[in-house]
Amino acid sequence: MSVRLLAVVLSLLCVAACDGGPPKAAFHGTDITGADYAKGFSLTDPGGKRRSLADFTGRAVAVFFGYTQCPDVCPTTLSQMAAVMELLGEDAERLQVIFITVDPERDTPELLAAYMPLFDARFIGLYGSAEETERVTKDFRVFHRKSGDVSGSRYTVDHSAGLYLFDPAGRLRLYFKHGAEPARIAADVRRLLTGS
Repeated sequence: MSVRLLAVVLSLLCVAACDGGPPKAAFHGTDITGADYAKGFSLTDPGGKRRSLADFTGRAVAVFFGYTQCPDVCPTTLSQMAAVMELLGEDAERLQVIFITVDPERDTPELLAAYMPLFDARFIGLYGSAEETERVTKDFRVFHRKSGDVSGSRYTVDHSAGLYLFDPAGRLRLYFKHGAEPARIAADVRRLLTGS
């Protein structure tokens, strides 16, 4: 072996050793660790209790925005998250799914209290005033707008449909587009629960 080839091999071995070995597998969701948005929330649950991200320290938190009269996207996402809970087994107790309404005019505490258990009794629905809703959706970069017959109560709400995942320390880590497979979300939740 020539001196030049030996030097190349040794430098590659040094790089591998200094790097700590092979890279960790990528998350299935989009890694947004360190993002300067989606800092948290302070909203009300159906029982009238104010809730914030800090209330769930020690658990992974999945946050989704929608409304109870949504015809497709919201029930689909909540059903997928129910499947994630099933896949997690005992680890499901360490994941809190939070649904934040973008339609506080119609999504009353009573309606949210009845709606969430249709998917999983552990899910929490949160609401705020129009101003609080605007503030939290702006912080999370969530688009929402009434459409259809906005003069009455039969309107629909166009809205962003992604899912945000926080780690047990309350740090924003991952974003999933609508339609992400439950198995992929569950795998990423497990990684966050183990400190990845």
